[in-house]
Amino acid sequence: MLTLLPENARKIGAWSVLALLLIALSAVGIWLCVHLKTAVVPVLLALLGTALLGPLYRRLVKMKVQKSLAAGLTCAAVVLVVGGAGYIVVSALIETGDQIIASLREAAKSLATHLGAAGTSLDDLAANSKDLLSRFGSTAASGVISGVSVVGEMIAMAVLALLLVFFFLRDSDRAVAALHSFAPRGRGEALETMARRAFEAIEGFMRGTTLIALIDALCITVGLLILQVPGAVGLGALVFVGAYIPYLGAFISGAVAVLVALADRGFIIGLWALGVVLAVQVLEGHVLQPMIQSRTVQMHPAVVMVAITAGASVAGILGMLLAVPLTAAAFGIYSELREQYARKPA
Repeated sequence: MLTLLPENARKIGAWSVLALLLIALSAVGIWLCVHLKTAVVPVLLALLGTALLGPLYRRLVKMKVQKSLAAGLTCAAVVLVVGGAGYIVVSALIETGDQIIASLREAAKSLATHLGAAGTSLDDLAANSKDLLSRFGSTAASGVISGVSVVGEMIAMAVLALLLVFFFLRDSDRAVAALHSFAPRGRGEALETMARRAFEAIEGFMRGTTLIALIDALCITVGLLILQVPGAVGLGALVFVGAYIPYLGAFISGAVAVLVALADRGFIIGLWALGVVLAVQVLEGHVLQPMIQSRTVQMHPAVVMVAITAGASVAGILGMLLAVPLTAAAFGIYSELREQYARKPA
């Protein structure tokens, strides 16, 4: 029956069946990820960490450091860096939190003189901000599961991810042999090539994004320090973390920095802070992105936004962080499949 159809119709039918199969497999994979989140999330975080830390590990191995020791030193460096960044953010917010809230109250009072009832409402909101935040925090903590269990689950996933990073780094050479053993006969090399392309896409995205995030955070922190904005170091750390969520993270972290400058230092300094944030974003979009990430998988901004939205709907903030690198891996696999199909003789 199929032989009666034109060749183009058979090709369209074959591609349609393949597309439906991929959609079904993706749906099953997402369902498993949601229901096995505690086990899946550490694996994905470990893959991102391995992609980011691979160059450091390989450099240590080239220096004749034993593999287990090199992987351990790399993981220790991660703990120091992440712990130091967390300490900077928390201490900066603790030290300047009261000052920021007081600045917001002063800004609301000044608005009250110009906006009347609306400004008075803003003043009341600022005056009660601590109470509102504490009530919201207690409600959120009690509604998730319980505060202790959530913290315990996060610590367990972080420890598991760190251990997986150690094993992924140390045993990376064994992964190729394992991949060949699971692949169908004659398809091992193709599967290995696709896996390498996917991992290279993740590695390029993570390394490029980290370097861009560091440059953005340093530039904005220096600008806010010059403008004497309170919590400049903490706001810079927020910019660094937000850079891992393309577009949305930069917008939110930049808006927070501008609002804090506006509340504490006045309208003119707020405009200067806005200029600093916009200048850094222009530098990122027109210089850093083309130079640093020109060799990685390039994705249209619309694809990135859809991926972020889908990740947020599946796993919240964590899904937003994981969506773009996983999409980059999918684009890497697609590019390799297209190249292999093009190399086949007609």
